[in-house]
Amino acid sequence: MKKIVVSYSGGKDSTLALDRILRSGEYEVDSLLITLTDGPNRSTMHGIREELIDAQAHALGFPLRKVKIPEKCDMDTYQDIMSQAMKDIKAEGIHDVMFGDIHLEDVKEYRDKLVKSIGCTPVYPIWNEPVDKLIQEFLDLGYRTVTTCIDTSKVPAPFLGKVMDQAFLDELPECVDVCGENGEFHTFVFDGPLFNQPVLFELGEEHGPVFEKFMYKDLIPIKSNVSK
Repeated sequence: MKKIVVSYSGGKDSTLALDRILRSGEYEVDSLLITLTDGPNRSTMHGIREELIDAQAHALGFPLRKVKIPEKCDMDTYQDIMSQAMKDIKAEGIHDVMFGDIHLEDVKEYRDKLVKSIGCTPVYPIWNEPVDKLIQEFLDLGYRTVTTCIDTSKVPAPFLGKVMDQAFLDELPECVDVCGENGEFHTFVFDGPLFNQPVLFELGEEHGPVFEKFMYKDLIPIKSNVSK
């Protein structure tokens, strides 16, 4: 069985892709790779505290590979950091890296170029599948996820900090991708069939807007997440 590193955001898409990889029986998951903004120590884009990311990985039962990204990072620096992360993976004899992208061609093209240039193979378990079927599969499997960031130009403010369920989907504006694939919203998965225990948190303050439109909801870890 081939080893694979999972590029992981902590959100629903990468969690469903991870679930698919494990159910396929083709790979042994070596670790979860996540990017964190250095300084704030929060996950890139999703804005999740590092402590919660640690608790999530512990609940999933996989080690983390943390890649620190400078708070003000240009594309060249980001490219260098991610290239080194891929080289480190290959140096350990691992040649496959999973991504949870669905249908953004430019993002896939970037990842393909990055990973293949190092001599590794990108794997996309949910690529180009209908988003409505993917989100229904995610919910039917029993995963629970909460919105941590929304684009207020597309998603109404009350959706921030809400647990995603069928009512959530039914109330989303028609123009919004139900998987948030165009950056309309980001999520944090805190429970589900792969979790050996729920990740406990309480809702904190809202922060933003960032770039005049992105609002974030802070998720505060509850101490009982600490492994016993």
